[in-house]
Amino acid sequence: MNDLTPYTTIIGLEVHVQLSTRSKLFCRCENRYGAEPNTLTCPVCAGLPGALPVMNRKAYELSVRAALGLHCEIPLFTKWDRKNYFYADLPKGFQTSQFDLPLSQHGYLDISDPKGKFSDKRIGIIRAHLEEDAGKSLHDEVARKADSRIDLNRCGTPLLEIVSEPDLRSPEEAGRYLSELKLLLEYLEVSDCNMQEGSLRVDANINLHLRVDGEFKATPIVEVKNMNSFRAVQRALAYEASRQYDQWQESGRCLGDPGVTKETRGWDDDAGVSRSQRSKEESSDYRYFPEPDLPPVVITEAEVATHRLALGELPAALRTRLVQEYQLPEVDVDVLVNQGRALVEYFLLLAGAINDGKIASNWIQQDVMRYLSEAGVTIDDYPVTADQLGDLIANVLAKKLSTSRGREVLAQMVSAGETLEAAMQSLGIVEVDSAATEQLCRELLEANPKVVADIKEGKIKAVGALVGQAKQQNPNVQPQEVRDLCLRLAGEM
Repeated sequence: MNDLTPYTTIIGLEVHVQLSTRSKLFCRCENRYGAEPNTLTCPVCAGLPGALPVMNRKAYELSVRAALGLHCEIPLFTKWDRKNYFYADLPKGFQTSQFDLPLSQHGYLDISDPKGKFSDKRIGIIRAHLEEDAGKSLHDEVARKADSRIDLNRCGTPLLEIVSEPDLRSPEEAGRYLSELKLLLEYLEVSDCNMQEGSLRVDANINLHLRVDGEFKATPIVEVKNMNSFRAVQRALAYEASRQYDQWQESGRCLGDPGVTKETRGWDDDAGVSRSQRSKEESSDYRYFPEPDLPPVVITEAEVATHRLALGELPAALRTRLVQEYQLPEVDVDVLVNQGRALVEYFLLLAGAINDGKIASNWIQQDVMRYLSEAGVTIDDYPVTADQLGDLIANVLAKKLSTSRGREVLAQMVSAGETLEAAMQSLGIVEVDSAATEQLCRELLEANPKVVADIKEGKIKAVGALVGQAKQQNPNVQPQEVRDLCLRLAGEM
């Protein structure tokens, strides 16, 4: 609660992440998006009687990796449970999940503040557990007909459910949490996190805390579903906070009052409103009980340590290192790290080649990333290696090329796939010796006595006209060298 709003917004998020395994969680069916409906199914994922599941080891290992990246505790013993509910896209009538003994718990994720300050706030992670996905209901959204079909291809896809503590206090904080979580999972290579394909889905729990006449009050907790982007999550939370406050002002009913229950609402992004779907289930409604067809999972301390060593350098540690070792501004670091591990590796190679992190960052942000965006490719497909770009920048720093000419050379290297030397040759770039540059400057000064007079009167900017003329006569001259020479020679005249 603050001075700007009469309430405190309390938000907790449940994020479901599809893991990047080749096969499903309990069968050998291919785990792939985009296949024709109901072509990636078998008796196990279709829930046929007598079919027995076998756990996918890779899915468990990816889950442990993600949990360790979230600083979670990894119990050495975990088990499977049946979560019973009935829905058209759940053919078994239950979901194989985890209840009281999840594979991880008690973790956290640090997020930045709106201005980019690192590790500004720590969001607790209650648990991250493994479960199977349900199928997908396909509705005719165009004609609005009562025509719904079921695609079971997604049944059995391994899901990691990451449940946060209710530590988020605004829709904007929720957006930053989701962005940081997505980045972490991509660095860990546990999921592609593609929301358009359903690889990352978010359910949000929200209510308001109010203080009325010195007494604490809370609105009923609402779970919001059907949000298909981080922007939609933020819009839904902002709308829901306002709706709950308006409802409380009208009714005065709060959590704990007779007849007040938790609610599940669906988000309609086109209309910008949430709509009531049903009362929210409690854990008792699911009638959890241990899965009789799957044995518990046991892991050793040594195996956990091995997984921890294999994590690699994660975003938070990378940000700290880039600031400390390369003296980069935090805004630069955020841009680089948010592009992914491969681009950071490119930066590290380039910064090492030219021994200057800030210059390396500038060239990557201004030239490399622009090309990647325009071409729709990743740094792995960039045609100029870090060593090649380092050689080019070294020529610029040695004043053998101006910055603008250097960028022309880089564009030629990218478009034609040429080496530095070949690109310079293609553009007709040759080194101009100092004697030739000095002679050109003398000629320009003799032809422009007004500029000489201005320079002697202290109007230094007047030399810019001579630099422009020099470049017109010989595009290969160095502008800074021309400027320095003209100023010196003018003073001698």
